[in-house]
Amino acid sequence: MLLAELVSTSAEVAATRSRKAKVATLAATLAGVGPDELEIVVSYLGGTLRQRRTGLGWRGVSDLPVPAEAPSLTVSEVDRAFETMASIAGTGSQAARKRAVAELFGRATAAEQAWLRAIVTGNVRQGALDAITQEAVAQVADVPLAAVRRAAMLSGSTVAASAAAFEGEAALAAIGLQVGRPVMPMLASSAPDVATALGSLGGEVAVDAKLDGIRIQVHRAGDDVLVVTRSLDDITARLPEVVAVARALRAERLVLDGEALALDDSGRPLAFQDTASRTAQETGVAVTPHFFDVLHVDGRDLLDSPAHERFGVLDVLVPEEHRVRRLVTDDLAAAEEFTSETLAAGHEGVVLKDLDAPYAAGRRGSAWVKVKPVHTLDLVVLAVEWGSGRREGWLSNIHLGARDPDGGFVMLGKTFKGMTDEMLAWQTERFTELATSPVDHSSYVVHVRPEQVVEIAFDGLQRSTRYPGGVALRFARVVRYRDDKRADEADTIGFVRSHLAGAAGAGDPG
Repeated sequence: MLLAELVSTSAEVAATRSRKAKVATLAATLAGVGPDELEIVVSYLGGTLRQRRTGLGWRGVSDLPVPAEAPSLTVSEVDRAFETMASIAGTGSQAARKRAVAELFGRATAAEQAWLRAIVTGNVRQGALDAITQEAVAQVADVPLAAVRRAAMLSGSTVAASAAAFEGEAALAAIGLQVGRPVMPMLASSAPDVATALGSLGGEVAVDAKLDGIRIQVHRAGDDVLVVTRSLDDITARLPEVVAVARALRAERLVLDGEALALDDSGRPLAFQDTASRTAQETGVAVTPHFFDVLHVDGRDLLDSPAHERFGVLDVLVPEEHRVRRLVTDDLAAAEEFTSETLAAGHEGVVLKDLDAPYAAGRRGSAWVKVKPVHTLDLVVLAVEWGSGRREGWLSNIHLGARDPDGGFVMLGKTFKGMTDEMLAWQTERFTELATSPVDHSSYVVHVRPEQVVEIAFDGLQRSTRYPGGVALRFARVVRYRDDKRADEADTIGFVRSHLAGAAGAGDPG
């Protein structure tokens, strides 16, 4: 299949909000794909490369050769090119990767270059998430959607499930929970407060402390232990203390879900960044695992068991010091008191859980509901980037700055989260007026006069060497633009830094 066909499909999917139309477009493309290219196409339609790491970022694809006039690249050639880039290492690797980028992108048309750059940087905004891709696969392969979804959850991969789907329903059914093969984690929806969360679940619930750590899934088969992150990256070698705890448990085969986090001498959590640093190196601050669910133990699969049964097994299997603190109640006052105690202990909130619900691997459903405080800042827009995919033609990703009392502004990060179509249209006009650099696509970034104040919600801060203020916002999203505030009324960098000790976590189970 030519890459141009896939790029055209991506653009068509991005142009519609109709889920039914998205599925139909994806299905039409998948129907023409041969078995040798199926996994590549499914991965690309979902907006991701098959290679988990390529060594490329925005900087690596910012200076591209003149685009080709006519399409010639096939998806297989593109996949092989990225596989080559992923394998480049050692002395001279930067230059070798640059040559490989020039060779690939030099054969791509302007539209293909834009799409390739977007998939490298994780900015394919076509609304074709895994769930929609799974629907299209089920339709073309003529198998039940539920079977495709379950296979994707248990294999940890929509791509793997898609390959099985075209072999038939029996192949999908053969994909089960397998100790040693990570499954997609269950995720939580959100509620603004405990009362809302409790009301949505009804009856007696489990209220879990929401820890500020690394989401981990631990598999053990005898002495063999596997520890993976929320994104299913293998970090076993970097967390020997987690491996030791898993081996000490009284079971030969198990699969556990939990968090690993760093604690100070008093037992309070350290900043998330201290914990997160362990995903990149084998040494550093020690982390402690805290488990909140069990999916398998000694031949017994528990995915489909109600939560109260799983939690009972967990209580027997895992000692209290390695379990997430939990309260089972139907009383609002008790749940709110537990939440206050959790926050006072330095954690980021709570997750309320339906005691009758199975473990919905890979799904963000209503059975788990997270509640955590929301922080907001009034910041100033320093620059804005042109959008891609559905946001093509709009000024989208904004650069955020805090006020420096000594003069100027200090950049804290970027975001395009929380923007409605109306907001995108408004800010495109507004930042065109404020632009101090060309607004004609000759540059991806448009710099603006620092005048527009924007209210930003965020989950916390982390220390950063990338930005001059030494800190960066985490999970920043736009609440609203503040026309009632001048730039000299925006929050200062000192005020922003005061939030650092309470940074909230990317170990978020939701």
